[in-house]
Amino acid sequence: MSWRPTYRSSKFRNVYGKVGNREHCFDGIPITKNVHDNHFCAVNVKFLAIVTESAGGGAFIVVPLSQPGRIDPHHPKVCGHQGNVLDIKWNPFFENIIASCSEDASVRVWEIPEGGLRRNMTEAVLELYGHSRRVGLIEWHPTSSGILFSAGYDYKILIWNLEIGEPVKMIDCHTDVILNMSFNTDGSLLATSCKDKKLRVIEPRSGRVLQSANCKNHRVNRVVFLGNMKRLVTTGVSRWNTRQIALWDQEDLSMPIVEEEIDGLSGMLFPFYDADTHMLYLAGKGDGNIRYFEMTTEKPYMQYLMEYRSPAPQKGLGVMPKHGLDVGACEVFRFYKLVTLKGLIEPISMIVPRRSDTYQEDIYPMTAGTEPALSAGEWLSGIDKDPVLMSLKDTYHRPNQLVFKAPAKEKKSVVVNGIDLLENVPPRTENELLRMFFRQQDELRRLKEELATKDVRIRQLELELNNLKNVSPNNV
Repeated sequence: MSWRPTYRSSKFRNVYGKVGNREHCFDGIPITKNVHDNHFCAVNVKFLAIVTESAGGGAFIVVPLSQPGRIDPHHPKVCGHQGNVLDIKWNPFFENIIASCSEDASVRVWEIPEGGLRRNMTEAVLELYGHSRRVGLIEWHPTSSGILFSAGYDYKILIWNLEIGEPVKMIDCHTDVILNMSFNTDGSLLATSCKDKKLRVIEPRSGRVLQSANCKNHRVNRVVFLGNMKRLVTTGVSRWNTRQIALWDQEDLSMPIVEEEIDGLSGMLFPFYDADTHMLYLAGKGDGNIRYFEMTTEKPYMQYLMEYRSPAPQKGLGVMPKHGLDVGACEVFRFYKLVTLKGLIEPISMIVPRRSDTYQEDIYPMTAGTEPALSAGEWLSGIDKDPVLMSLKDTYHRPNQLVFKAPAKEKKSVVVNGIDLLENVPPRTENELLRMFFRQQDELRRLKEELATKDVRIRQLELELNNLKNVSPNNV
């Protein structure tokens, strides 16, 4: 038998995890204690969104990334749902748009104002009703600007066209609760894991199941596409209740290519794949470790690199989009870790050590950008396109000129004595109260001066009018 060394040269073999300093963490957030197997966290280049504990409905908090530190206990929340929020996802093309789903069987789309929330937000841009039971998962289409997928406990996946605010397709091939959804690069295929122990690859527009695997020895929990490698990775549990990872050919799910046992812990393994570096990260729910592998198309297919270790258990992890990374520090991935016991969100940067200060083109290829390749109508008509790529070399990010357009909706207001109470929120701190007081004093002074000027002008016009009346009879 030929001997094959387990070691192979890789430019990512020395990647290490670096925890952000305390001043870069977000503290004092009442992270939800819900046991649903989701991340409860979503990140983009502007905002960090966290599902929080709340009474009388579901809520999540949105904090600008530029304002880390201890969060005010009375910080405004997005609190329009009547049940617990189960999943939140930022739109990949509109940085102020976030979708949420809840136990109240609704999906809602919110528009966060620039600079973050200034008051509690209860009115969504869109409220989407179509599921008969609670909605546990949502996913944005990776290349189309107005397509959203939602999976409910009614065993159905609905495809929403946000340009009209209605469901346009329904995928009804599952016989139990859907655990996870993942798209390939151009969004032409959808992989799902289900509680019925089956792994499916689906053509989303028609709802046709292209491939299916009945996983008896490997009970699948999570699935993720490996970019354009035509492979799938699943994490789950073996028949001996050990955590396992499996690699599959997306065109033949009869047998996994590789199965590998990870450990004997009980928490769910969350997989994260970086298509640019071909690195796979495995993070366990309830433990503080993050393992990472390099994926290849040749044997041994999965090359173990290293492990980030921490004593603090993680409830979930948010992932920063590629264009939000610190290219100067050779950062290739960034997690935002939820530490429930401390009410803490800490960033963890995965860094490739390099001595040179120049731009490292070999670890930053062209990556998916912030411009959609298709409109909702184009995708629904049957067109597939790869993502619009961008370079990370420029530190200047061109502003996105796109505008999210939702169906027309009547704006609600509460007007008393000509004042909209929803637009005029009372101050929360003493400093805000003083600033508002002085602004109002200045406004009163300005109005008094304007009133006095108009009084003088009125008297002048009255005198001119009297003079005209006196002159007119004499001229007749």
